[in-house]
Amino acid sequence: MHKGLKRLGVITSLGVLLVLIQGALVTNTGSGEGCGQTWPLCFGQVIPLDPPPETVIEFSHRLVAGIVGMLVILMAIWSWRRLKHMPETRFLAVISVFMIIFQGLLGAGAVVFGQSDLIMALHFGFSALSFASVVLLTRLAFEDSNPQKQYAPIVSKAYKGYVIFVAIYSYVAIYTGAYVKHTNATLACSGFPLCNGQWVPDVFTEAIGVQLLHRSAAILLSLLLLVLFIWTVKTFRASRVLVVCASLAMLLVIGQAASGVAVVLTYNATLTLGIFHALLISLLFTLLCYMVMLVTRHKAK
Repeated sequence: MHKGLKRLGVITSLGVLLVLIQGALVTNTGSGEGCGQTWPLCFGQVIPLDPPPETVIEFSHRLVAGIVGMLVILMAIWSWRRLKHMPETRFLAVISVFMIIFQGLLGAGAVVFGQSDLIMALHFGFSALSFASVVLLTRLAFEDSNPQKQYAPIVSKAYKGYVIFVAIYSYVAIYTGAYVKHTNATLACSGFPLCNGQWVPDVFTEAIGVQLLHRSAAILLSLLLLVLFIWTVKTFRASRVLVVCASLAMLLVIGQAASGVAVVLTYNATLTLGIFHALLISLLFTLLCYMVMLVTRHKAK
């Protein structure tokens, strides 16, 4: 059942993930102006001839994003028609299309007109939302093929509210990380946990303030997820799907923290680690969105 839709969902999910990674690559390599201030053409050409590396990175990102955008729209329409009996379908379909189009327009506007760092930091956040919505649509297709996998755990109202809060807060943490990249504040603080050898650095220096804001947000996210893990294991251990999700969330945030520290401590590996860092937080956000979908399916006790 839904064999074609499931295949399309997997391909589209991987495609959106690739676009997300390419976007991180564009940001980390400073290739945002690889095609100058022209869009959708690249220096006035459909296909740039003898392009430098930054042009290859930017142009390939545009090309893949365009193809994946069409796949997302097809996935949303197909899901709307075949999975409309599932309550989450229409919301996810609308969000997936809106986010993929809006982030494309935001990127195009940044190329042609320029944008502030505050606005451009949203670009990565929209990519994470797009990825999460497509993955959850794909999950619905798999669930509808096997009703035994349609989980609806019974949880307390407090637990449901906490899961929703952590998911929303994780998006805030994503934004602070993206803002660090767009303000070139990644290496504003050498060392960890100290910042330039100081416990109390000059937070009024913009780059240092941005870096410390992200560190604080990331530490708080780790603590929130630790509480979520303990709460889930102690109170809802009978719900295997919630325990697995909470456990995976802890593993992802540990990897996220380790890669973030490594970015600061290993300057020569910043590009590779930076992309890995972006990948992990996107997977974590998607996992938390899945938990939100699960806990909101059943009326809270």
